[in-house]
Amino acid sequence: MATTDPLSGPPPKEVPLPRAPLVRVITQVRFPPIPDVESRDAIGAFQKKVRAEFPVARPEQTQSFAISPAGLVQGAPEVVWRFSDILGQWRASLAPGFLALETTSYTSRSDFFARFESLVRALEDLEPQVVDRVGVRYIDRIVGKEITDIAELVRPEVLGISGLPVIGHAQQSLSETVFNLDGAQVLARWGRLPANATVDPNAIEPIADPSWILDLDMFSNRPPTAFRAEEVVSQAKAYSERLYSVFRWVVKDEFLKRYGGQS
Repeated sequence: MATTDPLSGPPPKEVPLPRAPLVRVITQVRFPPIPDVESRDAIGAFQKKVRAEFPVARPEQTQSFAISPAGLVQGAPEVVWRFSDILGQWRASLAPGFLALETTSYTSRSDFFARFESLVRALEDLEPQVVDRVGVRYIDRIVGKEITDIAELVRPEVLGISGLPVIGHAQQSLSETVFNLDGAQVLARWGRLPANATVDPNAIEPIADPSWILDLDMFSNRPPTAFRAEEVVSQAKAYSERLYSVFRWVVKDEFLKRYGGQS
């Protein structure tokens, strides 16, 4: 178990977990809207470059909302193109203002970001000029017997009330902390959810059993920068490494062993 500050210093060596409770990994780059993304020609050219990995393409109309002094304001509908593999375990999303990759079948950092790089390279043809934000998110979810054994898996500083007998009476218990780093922030959320509950229906699906989640999200908060594909991918990889440092700080060695790894 890592005991040093997880928000500084080099990341620990990655330990593969064959039975990892990692339910979703997401990375995204946001940029000022590119109107060409809405044209069929542009979508066709993008799809041609990514079809080998994402053969299924479907448009999806989404609705955005914003909070203003007048209250909740509904934005204009937007079409997001979803590109996925046949099994639906990998999905890329392209909209006028963002490109994202997500998976429920994560195996390694190198594999994930190789796929992300191929998407960012395909995006270059649409000539984005500016990067507004880069983000990476990892979501772990513990269920079943491991809920009972949670004190053996997670360090007490994080466990909080979940490690006390009183948790048996709690319907829900979540902690959330935002850490400031140089040019970025880490949003860390963890705790117990009851059955059929979620804090983010787009990323954490409700399930029929109680669960304990660890939701780590790192994103840039610096001024916009020039779009360069290699820098976007490099920054996302660096965020992934930092989140892995936080993950290893949160969990005990028993967690790694329980899910098939060796510390």
